[in-house]
Amino acid sequence: MNRKGVLEAIYTILYGRYGSQNWWPYTDVKNKGFEICLGAILTQNTSWQNVEKALENLKANNLLSINSIDSVNFERLSTFLRPSGYFNQKAKKLKAFVRFIIKNYDGDLKKLLSLPIDKLREELLSIYGVGPETADSIILYAANKPIFVIDAYTKRVMSRLGFGEHSYESLQSLFMDNLSLDTEEFNEFHALFVRLGKEVCRTKPKCSVCCLKGSCHYPSKVV
Repeated sequence: MNRKGVLEAIYTILYGRYGSQNWWPYTDVKNKGFEICLGAILTQNTSWQNVEKALENLKANNLLSINSIDSVNFERLSTFLRPSGYFNQKAKKLKAFVRFIIKNYDGDLKKLLSLPIDKLREELLSIYGVGPETADSIILYAANKPIFVIDAYTKRVMSRLGFGEHSYESLQSLFMDNLSLDTEEFNEFHALFVRLGKEVCRTKPKCSVCCLKGSCHYPSKVV
């Protein structure tokens, strides 16, 4: 089976086991894009449960807008972000993100997100604190454009399945070169990798209950 066929088979198996993941979560439809952007930055090096606590703090204090985050006192913002860890760094990153939008896009996130994928990614990567995974999460989930997000779960699963691609770029190309550029499928596929990585394909994996064990060589390495 060629790589396209293998990837499609992995998706089919994962979807059959776990179903739709309805990812990325948000609380306000009207403010969905900005809330996703905040979450993409805050989720760096922490669990989503911790991000939710930080977002709840922001919402409770009317800080879920570009202008409010730009104007709020740095120390106050940091306090609200404490549950997400690295709260001073993340406060600096959120400040940098909103300041970029205000300076370059008149404070209008939609103008930024409407850019073509390549230009949008270039712009996002120029912002302090935004790396490839964060940028691609914003592109896929906030801008609703087809790009494949590579995270630690995806890297772990694909490595154990025997794929030789290890860098972010090579893994991303693997998916984007062999699958249709479908935003919904990329969204679902990434979310399914996260689900598998959290529950089964952990650092110490539960290979016996993994739905992909039939095509994975890793169980033979587990003592």
